[in-house]
Amino acid sequence: MKQTIAGIRRGNLFSPNHTGNDAAVFFQTAAYLRSKGHVVNEYIESDLLIREIPENVIFNMVRDRRSVRLLQRWEDEGRLVVNSAYGIENCTRENMTRRLLAHQIAHPLSLFLGTGEDPVEALSAAGLYHCWIKRGDFHAIHREDVTYVRHPDEAKDILREFALRGIETAVVNEHLPGDLIKFYGVAGTAFFYWFYPSNTQHGKFGLEQINGTARGYPFDEEQLRALGSEAAEVLNIRIYGGDCIVSEDGLIRLIDFNDWPSFAPCRDSAVPFIAACILDAIRARED
Repeated sequence: MKQTIAGIRRGNLFSPNHTGNDAAVFFQTAAYLRSKGHVVNEYIESDLLIREIPENVIFNMVRDRRSVRLLQRWEDEGRLVVNSAYGIENCTRENMTRRLLAHQIAHPLSLFLGTGEDPVEALSAAGLYHCWIKRGDFHAIHREDVTYVRHPDEAKDILREFALRGIETAVVNEHLPGDLIKFYGVAGTAFFYWFYPSNTQHGKFGLEQINGTARGYPFDEEQLRALGSEAAEVLNIRIYGGDCIVSEDGLIRLIDFNDWPSFAPCRDSAVPFIAACILDAIRARED
């Protein structure tokens, strides 16, 4: 049955260094749905706050807090929203980390700090001398939102800068040596793709260079796929991507997870599966 679907594109502020890639996967998904006979009305993220959005089925790449709250209200009222706005909120840094740890998903040692705290004692007690300081309240928008530090004293300046920007909490992740891998998946489908970003220069802020060029440590690809699928279920996300570290002994640990990434290295092959995921969600809602 032909559906009328709203598609809401991510605001440029929330696509740092990936504006074109994020727009491309959105437009291709909309075009593919139209090719299957459906009507797709396109909106930009700011339209949510100033325009009427009448459609009962919505696919979106939204990130703005106010937009997420509105989509959550619409979900509660019975509209279908993919990805779920509750899942989008789950992918903000502190929420994501707490959920992954609570469900015992392989993850680096992590601490949660207020940006008004002196971090030296806590980091020293945990043995976190090489670590990542990340804003806890949201996704990374600026390069400084995720910073690698080599000594607890460096963390003081990072937290102070967060506080000056009105960021109240930070997540500290242990730095894991090993191969950095990025992956993309679509829940309920056969689609899964992974690659080494250090070998392709694919990244938002160049931080993949901290781990250096991938050495190609052997690992279980099915375990990686299962890890992504499990994280997606825990975080309530259907269309997803993530980052993990593979250690020299093949241990895989998840370090980041994103709602609806750009799929830039595999977009053409991913889009039919993304569209199928949306249509499957519509069918499941109607059953």
